[in-house]
Amino acid sequence: MTTRAANRSTAERSSEDHASDDRPADNRSPRSASAGRRSRTAAPSAGSEPTGSGHLESTGSTPTGSAPGGPVGAAPDRSAVETALAGLPRVVDLLAARAEEHDRDATFPYQGIEAVHEAGLLTLTVSERYGGPGGTLADTVRVLSRLGRGDASVAVVTAFTLLQHAEQARRADWPTAGYRRLLTESRRGPALVNTLRAEPGAGAGELPGTVARRDGDGWLLTGRKTYCTGAEALAWMAVTARTDEEEPRIGTFLVRGESEGLEIDPTWDQLGLRASASHDVVLDGVRVPGDLALGLTNGRRTARQSADADAELSSAWHDLALSAVAIGVARAAEAWLIRFLNQRTPANLTEPLGTLPRYRTALGEIEAQLIGAEELVEGLASRVDRGDQEAVARTGPAHLLATRAATAVVQQAVALTGNPGLSRRHPLERYLRDVLSSRVHLAPDETVLEAAGRAALERGARP
Repeated sequence: MTTRAANRSTAERSSEDHASDDRPADNRSPRSASAGRRSRTAAPSAGSEPTGSGHLESTGSTPTGSAPGGPVGAAPDRSAVETALAGLPRVVDLLAARAEEHDRDATFPYQGIEAVHEAGLLTLTVSERYGGPGGTLADTVRVLSRLGRGDASVAVVTAFTLLQHAEQARRADWPTAGYRRLLTESRRGPALVNTLRAEPGAGAGELPGTVARRDGDGWLLTGRKTYCTGAEALAWMAVTARTDEEEPRIGTFLVRGESEGLEIDPTWDQLGLRASASHDVVLDGVRVPGDLALGLTNGRRTARQSADADAELSSAWHDLALSAVAIGVARAAEAWLIRFLNQRTPANLTEPLGTLPRYRTALGEIEAQLIGAEELVEGLASRVDRGDQEAVARTGPAHLLATRAATAVVQQAVALTGNPGLSRRHPLERYLRDVLSSRVHLAPDETVLEAAGRAALERGARP
């Protein structure tokens, strides 16, 4: 295991990544650190002059309760969102150019995350009341589906940071000073955030194994979290834990990525999404100030009692955001297949494979599946943005269907291309591994389907 250090500063990354277009970016990871320990870099001081772009305005002392978007009844200003979206094609090209390298070496794509940040996409969902663009779920789905075409690992890491900012826009759970600090860091460079919930061997409905013990006016956290996407580069971690009180409470503890006692165990060695650095995070007496312990509630409450409307909305954002990434991967596979069919002319033919009806029909099947998945996810995202509760309830099955469709598309592309599709010389086999590994972010099929079936039975029993 390696001690977790702070993210490299924006100035450091910029000087490395842009010093020469031909020189590879720094791809340090816990696995490859020569001394087994990454050097610490102090977080930027509050008075430092921002050096990154990030497309965030100064937050000043804006209260968390102020109304977003200007005067009541005024149309939202979409200019910042459209500016960020306009940079997508260039970012996708940059990601695609380095994706194979990061997949092969399982190195974290710092340069790709930097490109996403510089385009203003990493903070797209920061609320307007905090000086952000105020991107919607529909915007988020659009961004992640495009990023998924370039590098699925970058898209997944981006997704969890966007989800954090979106949740803050709705709930304002973070204390004002803590969130302002995060936004200050986001103006200087990429500030990645993720919620760490999963624990090795934990069952559904169990209390977290990670324990928070009182220490003066703060808390000391001890435990292990698994599948922590972006672990080695996270600026902040929202860690779920239970208190060691006689009546345990469960809450979210905001942990700085550079905290003493926090280590990364490089356990992520999966088939796909290899650059996502979804390692284990080990906490050994990590101190958290009292004001960064959020939402402490009675740990004896059942899951049904604690599942409020906002929790369902958070799940809807998660389901559709991760669906979009899988669809993006499938679109990349289709694009490669089209080029293959247009260029491949076997020895027994005089025209490319794409001229044969059998291949055109198969490609049409792929296109139909992708259109269906896109319309489902994008349509639900727009309805969720409009406050449609029926749409919110449908996002779990939609995630399952979209992931199944994306997987089927890539598998069919491999079947149509034969040996070339499985060659490491081509990206199609990587797309297959990435889309298969995207299931790590999907609830078990039986859980989703049982819930959908139960809901259908309840509807049918109503008078």
